[in-house]
Amino acid sequence: MLQQVVMVALGGGIGAALRYLSSEWFSNEGFPYATLAVNLVGSFLMGALAIALAEQVISKDLALLFGTGLLGGLTTMSAFSVETIRLIEEQQTGIAASYVGLTMVLCPLLAFIGWKLSETILGST
Repeated sequence: MLQQVVMVALGGGIGAALRYLSSEWFSNEGFPYATLAVNLVGSFLMGALAIALAEQVISKDLALLFGTGLLGGLTTMSAFSVETIRLIEEQQTGIAASYVGLTMVLCPLLAFIGWKLSETILGST
């Protein structure tokens, strides 16, 4: 168990650093290009990684390092994307649609509530 936690932590640290660097490399003025880029690339890689794990091309430890860790630290959408595809593949399209809808509505809503609550508590505008 400790080895798996270390793999996730190592990958997550690298992914988070890459995410930061991407925001430095891409201009985010007017449109969040860096976030879009890492989410697109990360979702593609997470999909490929999921199949590589299922086909036993890579070990579970490497999937933890690169999937949960690196791609999880790099992106905000990779795990969400693969979970949605798995639900669709399992012919649970209603659950997949609910998951997508709830995520796309509730996450920004809760971010907005957290934002406004923090502004109120901290007295900023």
